Amino acid sequence: MKLLTKEILERLPKLGKTSSQKDPTLQVKFFTPDAQWTWYGIEYDGKDIFFGFVIGLEDELGNFSLNELREVRGSLGLPVERDKFFKPCSLSKVMRG
Repeated sequence: MKLLTKEILERLPKLGKTSSQKDPTLQVKFFTPDAQWTWYGIEYDGKDIFFGFVIGLEDELGNFSLNELREVRGSLGLPVERDKFFKPCSLSKVMRG
């Protein structure tokens, strides 16, 4: 699966562009189909590094790497996928659950 499409790349702000926003928009969602990890991209450097919200062992805001996402495998060996049906939404919406 292609993790980033042209459409997603066009709407992702550059790193640092949303730093003053209290409730930035999550632009893309990645997940492991065979584990409990989810990554939401808010900003992207255009090459490898995202800033976003990660749900894993803990929920946290921070950077993650596209290259690392491509290498991650869940417990059954399945790769990370992009949620094709995800619609951009506010960070607060996801944090509320």
